[in-house]
Amino acid sequence: MRKARHLRIVTSMAVAAALCVPMGMMMPAPAAQAVDKSQIAQAQADATSSQQREAELRAQLAGVQQDLADKIVALDSLTNDQIPAAQAKVTQANTDAATAQQEADSAQSRLEAAQKDAADLQQQIEQTGADYDDARAAVAQTARESMHGSSSSAIMGVVTNSTSTSDFISSMQSQDALSRTEANAASDAANSLSTSQNRSERLAAIEQEVEQLKVEADQKAQAAQQAATEAQAERDALDALRQQGEEERASLESQVSSLQTQAAQQAAQTVLLESQIDSFNRQYAAQQAAAASQVSGGPQGSTTPSGSNASSNSGASNSNPGRNTNSGSSNPAPSNPAPSNPGPSNSGSSNSGGSSGGQGTSNGDVGNRYAAGQCTWYAYERRRQMGIGTPSFLGNGGQWWQTAPRYGLRVDHTPQVGAAISFLPGQAGADGTYGHVGVVEAVYSGSILISESNWLGVLYAAHYRTLSNPGQYWYVH
Repeated sequence: MRKARHLRIVTSMAVAAALCVPMGMMMPAPAAQAVDKSQIAQAQADATSSQQREAELRAQLAGVQQDLADKIVALDSLTNDQIPAAQAKVTQANTDAATAQQEADSAQSRLEAAQKDAADLQQQIEQTGADYDDARAAVAQTARESMHGSSSSAIMGVVTNSTSTSDFISSMQSQDALSRTEANAASDAANSLSTSQNRSERLAAIEQEVEQLKVEADQKAQAAQQAATEAQAERDALDALRQQGEEERASLESQVSSLQTQAAQQAAQTVLLESQIDSFNRQYAAQQAAAASQVSGGPQGSTTPSGSNASSNSGASNSNPGRNTNSGSSNPAPSNPAPSNPGPSNSGSSNSGGSSGGQGTSNGDVGNRYAAGQCTWYAYERRRQMGIGTPSFLGNGGQWWQTAPRYGLRVDHTPQVGAAISFLPGQAGADGTYGHVGVVEAVYSGSILISESNWLGVLYAAHYRTLSNPGQYWYVH
């Protein structure tokens, strides 16, 4: 009875111990908890920000008919909450797909290299036989070089660096000893690895490696295909949201004029502008996916024409939010980048925004020669969509305010719709080396709304934000 009781106790302990293993495995790791907490905190912050923005928007829309106010708020939520969340998923999916494809390409390259090794070794076997020992042949070659390797140049080097006959003899003996040591080491290695150095066994080992690499390459290719499929699904979902935004914006545009107060009109117009800027990303979707594996930093433009600069921007003709009649390489760069006219030009000044003086110039404009997808590239395209010409070689974003006067463009601290806002390096989050540039979309009392690209480190990503104290920035008109 005592033995039976003892057996039950031991059995219970064993069962309990066994249960502890899967329970322990089910326990989340501390790192996972930290990530989850961070995600939860970010979600809570986003929700709070969304609620605050909606409250401010509804306060501006006070007195507006309820159904119209609800439509404006809904479009704002779609543009500032739903679409950014979907965009984040697309960005991550694009990156994952690009990484998976790189791994698949690398696996395929390793497979092809191993297959070539097998083919080369098979050819050697057909020429000199399967039992030919390449390692011993290498040792023999080393031995021959040790016997006859004292070429005239080596001997002369010893002679000229020797101060006496004894020094010369000592040097030659040292070299001979070194050669014998190397030959002996190689011979020992050949003896210990004679089996692996045998051609037939090496071929078998390589063929086994080829089979393993085939499996790896197939797995990587399947993973890449799955990642690409998932990325496309995320892009489709995002595109559907943006299409919904365009439809909602179109239905609202005709109703904005009915708003009675200036605050309501400004609020509604800002919501419409933000939705319009975000809609440019629909046309950039393919470029964003292709650029997922590219580095978004680096020079944004040049102040002088060059073949490399022009060629690096080819393909820009298919990713412009408006019309685009020239690619980065279809138009020849001018032989002299300096402006032909020292005075200002008024070409393309349809969006003067109420400010004095014209905007834009055809002087130095030979097409978009800026780094594709960068802020400078976008600023050139956006201004052209507005009917404002921009020189092709204003340099990096932080240089525009300095180089623009060479082409007769007005530069000051007065914001104007359509003006390029040139950020100094490090200013308002701009790159610390190259600066940044955007385009003014709206001018308010004490603030401005701008659009830009590559602000979040994603090439071709159109983005918008509101800046206060606009007088501190440089504007290129």
